Amino acid sequence: MSTSTTSTAAPGGDIGIDEYAPSIQNLLDQQSLKWIFVGGKGGVGKTTTSCSLAIQLAKVRDSVLLISTDPAHNLSDAFGQKFTKHPSLVNGFKNLHCMEIDPTPDQDAPEFMDKQKDMFNFSEIAMSIPGIDEAMSFSEVMKLVQSMEFSVIVFDTAPTGHTLRLLSIPSLLDKGIAKFMDGNLSGIFSTIGNVVGTTQTPDQIQNRITSLKKTIEEVNVQFKNPDMTTFVPVCIPEFLSLYETERLIQQLTKLDMDVQNIIVNQIVYPEIDCGLCLARRKMQQKYLDQMADLYMDFHVTKMPLLKAEIRGVPSLSIFSELLVKPYDGKTQIVLPSQDH
Repeated sequence: MSTSTTSTAAPGGDIGIDEYAPSIQNLLDQQSLKWIFVGGKGGVGKTTTSCSLAIQLAKVRDSVLLISTDPAHNLSDAFGQKFTKHPSLVNGFKNLHCMEIDPTPDQDAPEFMDKQKDMFNFSEIAMSIPGIDEAMSFSEVMKLVQSMEFSVIVFDTAPTGHTLRLLSIPSLLDKGIAKFMDGNLSGIFSTIGNVVGTTQTPDQIQNRITSLKKTIEEVNVQFKNPDMTTFVPVCIPEFLSLYETERLIQQLTKLDMDVQNIIVNQIVYPEIDCGLCLARRKMQQKYLDQMADLYMDFHVTKMPLLKAEIRGVPSLSIFSELLVKPYDGKTQIVLPSQDH
């Protein structure tokens, strides 16, 4: 199985015809996978890809959870069913659940910060650790997800910058807490405690921080384990998307995160009498050729641009089949005319 983490093609040697097959079958076969992140530039079809991937996983796994961590949640629109911060069974499935959450503390997710303030009894100490606000909220999300015991969790993430910040939280917090705990904790806690009147002792507060550090360390180890975690970049055959995909893969490599698959959406398969389609495909072909050179040691799955919008379980199910059975460019794909 490929566990590529760089876009540099391996020099020399013969590659078996199926080693880097243009499908997600390798992900379906890898039963040890626990976390699958799907991300990329805005507008490239991340949510459609996430939903389609989750549908295929539901065929081979006991239980699948699809989570949106994008503040502009789209899972409800994609499936035509309202989802909340609690897992809900997707209509028509027995083992596929969805939920929409905000993993960072902001005005739309005050409950996370409320929990964290209770945890420390005063926010001054918490805020003195770099990235603690995001990290603690992220930790709460991970605890929640882990307690649900789904066999695999798919994350429909926000655009690239937000996603990279989210994934870097475990490493950043690990360093931040280590630096913080190297200082004179008793002196810090006593000083701040006298100011804000906290009732917790330095030992209690240090135990809380140590517990948080342990949770983050566990998540960090899992994220860097290619048997448990992988990231699936999604792009379209255009310059900005290709550029951002390459940047994303390089950053994921620095984070020691596994990347095996790339999904290329919105590929035009022109009809003979469509001049605009032919011109568009000619432009796309240049970037498809570049991807072929850059990502020859990845599973690159090419998905067609369809005439109809991909919404609702029936349409998503049809589209999801193309992730495992590569489109030949000739077969006409007919989606249901109405999805509600």
